[in-house]
Amino acid sequence: MESADPLVITGANGHLGRKLIARLDGTRPLRAVVRSERAANLVRDLQLSHEIDVRIANYDDEAAMYEAVAGSTHAVHLVGIIKETRSNRYHDAHEATCQVLANAAQRAGLRGLVYLSILGSQSNSANPCLASKGRAESVLLDGRTPALILQVPMVLGEGDYATRALNNRAHKTWNVVLRASSREQPIYAEDVVGAIEASLSNPELYGQRVHLAGPESLSRRELTERGAAAVGKHTRVVSLPLGIGYAMAYIMERMLENPPLTRAMLGVLDHDDDIDALVGANELGVTLTPLDETLRRCLTT
Repeated sequence: MESADPLVITGANGHLGRKLIARLDGTRPLRAVVRSERAANLVRDLQLSHEIDVRIANYDDEAAMYEAVAGSTHAVHLVGIIKETRSNRYHDAHEATCQVLANAAQRAGLRGLVYLSILGSQSNSANPCLASKGRAESVLLDGRTPALILQVPMVLGEGDYATRALNNRAHKTWNVVLRASSREQPIYAEDVVGAIEASLSNPELYGQRVHLAGPESLSRRELTERGAAAVGKHTRVVSLPLGIGYAMAYIMERMLENPPLTRAMLGVLDHDDDIDALVGANELGVTLTPLDETLRRCLTT
């Protein structure tokens, strides 16, 4: 292995966390930090060539997080939510966990933190989720430990939630979507973990935000049609005004303890993503997978 110091990965049980672990398996010791035994088992069930250190800790527990990062030089923070609930608030999931990690990293003498955020996040955003993410980014950038923020849009990877949703649309003859003109710029999950891997050996990147997205920005209508073509289907897309979605989300928020859709979540999903993807890719030294190749790999025929 190239390094004797374990890389700490928080939120390691998520799709990107497990993909990152699989990619780095055998290159260096890995320490996965998760919040529950169930999450820990998702990591332990990975088919790896080398043993991984799995720790269970609350991300808001400073003593536990210090123990989790002690002895390491770098940590990748993959903790975050796009849907807030009464028991899991944006502040607690974003700003609070970043502050605890920043404190633990400083105490343990880490040399770098990588934080995965959302394209469009900024502290003055009108969207509560994007604003919370923006403030969390600032917590890390203002800390003593050098931090790199990677802002990404929709991530498509084999078996993940966004891919399953697109796959379902691709197989339908008709699709009814909210604001079909909304701009999407999906990026392949392996490109994201590749960027994270590249950043671990490039200290010059730290102390900034880097925007990373897929090579094409296209409308939600076009993405649905391209997905259908990738699986050998044809679909027609009917667009509904976004206001209908906000009205439905408002009603669900008022009536349900844990609504499947909230207005803040809808705002994140509807964010128009259209950036020059080569800027971030070149800065990170990664090659972006073409969209059609991503769709062929992720969608099922």
